[in-house]
Amino acid sequence: MTEAQRAYEAKRAAKNGMSLEKWLAAKEKEREDERRAASADAARRTAEVAPPKKPTLFRRLLDRAQQPLKPSR
Repeated sequence: MTEAQRAYEAKRAAKNGMSLEKWLAAKEKEREDERRAASADAARRTAEVAPPKKPTLFRRLLDRAQQPLKPSR
């Protein structure tokens, strides 16, 4: 952290009535909580898989076109 960044964080810490070390620790804890929440949210979204949709008319026609012809009787 550069001197300017450190001075800025010191001002913010003083404004909130905390020491610089406590302020930086709290800030790091918030970042970690956000990371944890984001990863949990991503895991939840991947678990919620939408049910498969019914094939569209075009998809059904293409599937039928790929099947072999039925023998004539």
